[in-house]
Amino acid sequence: MMNAIYDVLGVPFGIILKLIFDAVNNYGLALILFTLFARLLMLPTSIYQTKGTVKTQRLQPKLRRINNKFKGDQKRIQEETQALYQREGHNPMNMGCMPLLLQFVVIFGLIGVIYKPLTYALSVPDDVINTLYEGAKKLLGGTVPAQQERTIQLYMIDNIEKIASVVNVPEAWYKTISEFNFTFLGIPLGQTPSMKEPSVMWLIPILSGVTSLGTSLFTQIKQKQTNPEMGKNPAMGCMTFGMPLFSVYFTFQFPMGIGIYWIASNIFAFIQTVILSYTHSPKKMVAKMMVDETVQRRSREENLKRAAQKINEE
Repeated sequence: MMNAIYDVLGVPFGIILKLIFDAVNNYGLALILFTLFARLLMLPTSIYQTKGTVKTQRLQPKLRRINNKFKGDQKRIQEETQALYQREGHNPMNMGCMPLLLQFVVIFGLIGVIYKPLTYALSVPDDVINTLYEGAKKLLGGTVPAQQERTIQLYMIDNIEKIASVVNVPEAWYKTISEFNFTFLGIPLGQTPSMKEPSVMWLIPILSGVTSLGTSLFTQIKQKQTNPEMGKNPAMGCMTFGMPLFSVYFTFQFPMGIGIYWIASNIFAFIQTVILSYTHSPKKMVAKMMVDETVQRRSREENLKRAAQKINEE
């Protein structure tokens, strides 16, 4: 099932990454530029999330009044809270889900691309890949282990010389594959770091956690400044340190190329968060929201007056 998802999402992302790779001729740099492209695509959802957070903040006084009025009656509190959200056209559950879902779509697509660099980066024909696959099977004892199936193209790149010694690989494609630099700053993008064996590859999960923590701390500080009540919520602490820990664990599970993407994504997310904290300042947005609400209220009142006047005239 997961391999099918990787394959389907890998096609469009593979085309984009191929265009970037052809322009810069560096696979690691292409991954970083692809990440920037993906972040720009997700910018509207980040703005939407920011506006949603401010809207939730703006509704806090009304939510507190509901809690105080129906204290002890949890069912009534939930009903009144849902009715409030419905009147305001606001669903706080959507604020964090949409960006996260889009992020995972990008990740799954990128995993499909990184697992198949021969297909998506080098555009090696299927018949040549099948020949390489047969060679890989011979080297692996006649069959490809199930756990190695999805990373078999990475194995082909690392063992192209040995494969060429047991099957007939077209000379042009042998040269292309053997000269393909599947590293970035000396980091082998196709290898997966091991939790049990410390190595230089641990640098990627560590950087992933640090960059994620930076964004989480900055976001928490800004939220406390605009809404001190948020700082009292234990869930905030869990999110602040939970996401960095998840980032570390996540990058131990996939090839280093995914880790490079994840680090770049964290860095771009931090830059984006800093910029949005000024361009979409919660204080300014709350002020604008109050003005809009006042205008809407006065407009409704004026319409009611006109309707009442019209009825009296009739």
